[in-house]
Order: sequence, then structure tokens, then C-alpha cells
Amino acid sequence: MKAVFGLLSLLLVVAAIGVLAKKQLAGLSGVGVTPGIAAGASAPLTTPQPTSQQLQNQVRRSVEDAMKQAQPQADEK
Repeated sequence: MKAVFGLLSLLLVVAAIGVLAKKQLAGLSGVGVTPGIAAGASAPLTTPQPTSQQLQNQVRRSVEDAMKQAQPQADEK
């Protein structure tokens, strides 16, 4: 009897996950198309290359600033 309830509860959980996954996938169907581009508007002016370069430079500067900060001296024994 315990095995039957375990199997039924497992089937209910799998069914619930399937329903939720189906709802999530149905919600994503229209996300890929933006109305401005679909209506014939021009593409964005920024390309991935400059954006990537800006992000790399920002990370490089923040790492250099962190390295320049004074580090506390460890107690020697």
C-alpha cells in the first residue's frame, strides 16, 4: 500500500512539473521578436564587439584599482 501511494505521488509530481514546463515554454514563444524591429525599425546602433570591449575595459580597471589598494600585512610568527 505504501508503494502504491509513493508511485501515485511521484506521478502527480511529474504531471505538475510537465504542466508548469508547458506553461513556461508557451510564455517564451513571443519573446524573441521585438515590435520595433518587426515593424521595420533600424537595428540597434551598438554591436556586440564594442560592448564587449567596454565591459572588458571596465573589469580590467576595477581589477587594477583593487590591486592598487593597500593590502593588510600578515602577522609573522
